[in-house]
Amino acid sequence: QVQLVESGGGLVQAGGSLRLSCAASGRTFTIYAMGWFRQAPGKEREFVAAIRWSGGTTYYADSVKGRFTISRDSAKNTVYLEMNSLKPEDTAVYYCAADQPNPLMYGRRYYLRDEYDYWGQGTQVTVSS
Repeated sequence: QVQLVESGGGLVQAGGSLRLSCAASGRTFTIYAMGWFRQAPGKEREFVAAIRWSGGTTYYADSVKGRFTISRDSAKNTVYLEMNSLKPEDTAVYYCAADQPNPLMYGRRYYLRDEYDYWGQGTQVTVSS
């Protein structure tokens, strides 16, 4: 089992920045990739960004490309989401997710919720206009 704990959410004005963290514990050696998703009220959970643990290949949703950066610290088993130029439409609960090894398919499935095996409890990000 892998446990994920997010932190760093909060209230920020439009144009501002936040950095989210997700600390993994438990069987972290089984993690192949980690991702961030978000869910706004009344909407489905959507992909934001992902990173392969080995090699660091990153993936982004078009809506955040150029504004958000995902990174990881392998020594701390932590993944980060640096969010800049925030907009009111970025308001959502942000969830961290971990993926068990699926190297052949991950490149085509990284944006799918059911690709990920473990989820955190979420952290609220609110961007005021």
